[in-house]
Amino acid sequence: MAAQETVDQKYVYDFSEGNKDLKDLLGGKGANLAEMTNLGLPVPPGFTITTEACQAYLATGREPDGLAGQIEAHLESLERAMGKRLGDPQDPLLVSVRSGAKFSMPGMMETVLNVGLNDQSVQGLARQASGEGSQAASGGADRFAWDSYRRLIQMFGKTVCEVPGEEFEHALDEAKRAKGTQNDLDLDADDLRGLVGAYKKIFLKHTGREFPQQPREQLDLAIRAVFESWNAERAVLYRRQERIPADLGTAVNVVTMVFGNLGPDSGTGVAFTRDPASGAQGIYGDYLANAQGEDVVAGIRNTVPLQELEQLDKTSYDELLGIMARLEEHYKDLCDIEFTIERGKLWMLQTRVGKRTAAAAFVIAGQLVDEGLIDLDEALHRVNGAQLAQLMFPRFQLDHEFQPVAKGIGASPGAASGTVVFTSARAVELAAEGKSVILVRRETNPDDLNGMIAAKGILTSRGGKTSHAAVVARGMGKTCVSGADEIEVNVPAKRFTVAGQTVNEGDVVSIDGTTGKVYLGEVPVMPSEVVQYFEGSLDPEHIDNALVRAVHRIMTHADGKRRLAVRTNADTGADAARARRFGAEGIGLCRTEHMFLGDRRELVERLILARAEGEREAALAALLPLQRADFEEIFREMDGLPVTVRLIDPPLHEFLPPLEQLAVNVAVAQERGEDVAKEEALLAAVRRMHEENPMLGLRGVRLGLVIPGLFAMQVRAIAEAAVSCARGGGVAKPEIMVPLVGAVQELETVRAEAEKIIAEVVGDSGVEVLIGTMIEVPRAALTAGQIAEAAEFFSFGTNDLTQMAWGFSRDDVEGAFFWRYLELGIFGISPFESIDRDGVGRLVRIAAEEGRAARPGLKLGICGEHGGDPDSVHFFHEVGLDYVSCSPFRVPVARLEAGRAVVETGGSDSR
Repeated sequence: MAAQETVDQKYVYDFSEGNKDLKDLLGGKGANLAEMTNLGLPVPPGFTITTEACQAYLATGREPDGLAGQIEAHLESLERAMGKRLGDPQDPLLVSVRSGAKFSMPGMMETVLNVGLNDQSVQGLARQASGEGSQAASGGADRFAWDSYRRLIQMFGKTVCEVPGEEFEHALDEAKRAKGTQNDLDLDADDLRGLVGAYKKIFLKHTGREFPQQPREQLDLAIRAVFESWNAERAVLYRRQERIPADLGTAVNVVTMVFGNLGPDSGTGVAFTRDPASGAQGIYGDYLANAQGEDVVAGIRNTVPLQELEQLDKTSYDELLGIMARLEEHYKDLCDIEFTIERGKLWMLQTRVGKRTAAAAFVIAGQLVDEGLIDLDEALHRVNGAQLAQLMFPRFQLDHEFQPVAKGIGASPGAASGTVVFTSARAVELAAEGKSVILVRRETNPDDLNGMIAAKGILTSRGGKTSHAAVVARGMGKTCVSGADEIEVNVPAKRFTVAGQTVNEGDVVSIDGTTGKVYLGEVPVMPSEVVQYFEGSLDPEHIDNALVRAVHRIMTHADGKRRLAVRTNADTGADAARARRFGAEGIGLCRTEHMFLGDRRELVERLILARAEGEREAALAALLPLQRADFEEIFREMDGLPVTVRLIDPPLHEFLPPLEQLAVNVAVAQERGEDVAKEEALLAAVRRMHEENPMLGLRGVRLGLVIPGLFAMQVRAIAEAAVSCARGGGVAKPEIMVPLVGAVQELETVRAEAEKIIAEVVGDSGVEVLIGTMIEVPRAALTAGQIAEAAEFFSFGTNDLTQMAWGFSRDDVEGAFFWRYLELGIFGISPFESIDRDGVGRLVRIAAEEGRAARPGLKLGICGEHGGDPDSVHFFHEVGLDYVSCSPFRVPVARLEAGRAVVETGGSDSR
């Protein structure tokens, strides 16, 4: 939102007037320059134009009233302090004009150096540079001055006036060719003077005017260019990627120029107070002598390790190390520093809390606790679930030059290599032989579940982050790349083609579920030590591994702080066991429809299509012992912990033969004169049951009410399994969840039947069975007060709740238009990935409040994909849910974020 424009509003701050806590107003760079100034560190004098000025400019297209006068006053103050005037022909003051948003956006916005140079002041700059004692005096001063001038024209032309940058580069290359060199430093003063002339002609050709000679005009135009760069295409794309709000604007920093390109006693560099890759303590950074900052970024010359500065300029080196230690202690964190040395004088140009890898984030947080700089609450605040998730997935060890042949969507992180297969049956077959396989499909469906379980990774040419392949893979902790549309998959021929190459079944590929890249051949994989720790194979107290020790320490603190319990979504005993090792405190969603795939699908098909009561009862009788055995296994693994079992909720099309294919088969058989009476009956039944939109059709509670005995069979299986577990010395805590309820009458009908069965089966065994519902229909959320009278718990199914609240078909929309919504900024992130707080989140809040008002002891949880999303976990803590449930692999992430939610809201530190 644009700042209110008032003549007396303060838009410009001297560095001495700010501090590091004013990032909203002064941007990160300006706030930290002010902080270093107030610490007495050597910062070139300057001032900052606020983000509010930028907001006002972008809103109106003109500078806000009062800004020009404030810039003039601060410029005059700067000139007095330096004893020089901007662009003075005899002794010029030069300044840099730099962007600086609240959040770091490296390279996304604009910078202009050497503002104030013109045809006259370039001579004065040369006289400055040739002053007594300068190593640039012997012929180098003129070269330095003309080099600085050509840099200004190049940066100003490209940044302020949109002159194509490559034309300046071509002119520079031509000058070097004429000199017979490839090194910029071999161009002398005359060469650079000629290059300035060439640059001016380029500027005139593209702008229709001469390069501006008035220093103040240069300054004003550069400031406006920085403002406008906030909405440059690359800045907009970066903000969307990093979820940075679009209305913040950027501050502008006007800083006295200091020069690292004055000769061998000058230079520029970057430094880190700790290794940003590993967190190890030491001296990390790069230095480039006789250079300005952009030379380091451009890579036109090789830098040297920061340690070599000690031999080049020990005085500056020692001073820099002292400042680095002071800044780290002051900021209590890893600091990223930019500096320039001008004729042996050290100047600090920037500091910020440095970006780091996920591993370094945990290690550094632990180190700072040990050093007494921060406490464990702050350490927990400084790491996050996304970083922990990165540490849990294996990764490729790209020691060699492996080139990807395709790139899709990194749908489920990790690194996997294996033999290509194109069917689930083949995946199961090869996996049983001990082989690693990559299941390649155009797209997956529920029938592929066995193959997905068997596979090391999944690769699809269609779909996105919320496709079937992606959701199931994430749930199982499987690596998945989806939507790799460069790949043409031919399942019947058992091959795919990409980049002119054919990959046949049996060939080996490697997929990176983080980057979405696909490689031919096997890429070496490094296992995750963090997963080994969670699974219990690494003891953090007795190994020399700083990362694992740091993760253990912070996770232990998170568990002690969090209020939210963390359950898992698990449909098998193996999933339940793994989730429990990862710290799950129960099962929040056991999907019973997943138990009916594979060999059991025919039984469900018979049940759904049955016309006679006897057929239906026979199918139910066959399913009952299978279901009971499933639940017994899960109750054993979750001994003593709650298990929420969702009664069957299948869209019918997942269990019936495809209508079109069945019709074709019948027609072909009829043409051949074959007996197709059975097939015709099946076709008639499938036509009778066919739905245009099965996700909104006969499923969930509706299916249970329409097919007599279906839910009753499942309730009986659950109760019998719980009693069996109890009689065997275990403790089963079943919770029966009725899906897709939209009206309390639906739940009351199912509950009445279920209570009779439970009373009959449980008897005096001591087993208690809760009955509740899934809140996934908007009407259920809006009538939660009524539904709570018949429910002992609510579990929010945010996948379907999102789908129905938005009117999106989850299976279709991502590939159809989500990319465009993200591009336009309508979405910052898919609402299926992170909870839509304003819409879907409001439904959750309403249901929670009204449900508990009707039944104060109502247990509240969430079992959609959002249960493992870091941002969503914070929302569920805020709303007051009792638990979140997520895939086994996301359990540690949810535990960590539940602890962070308490720390960041200052809430209770115990459950």
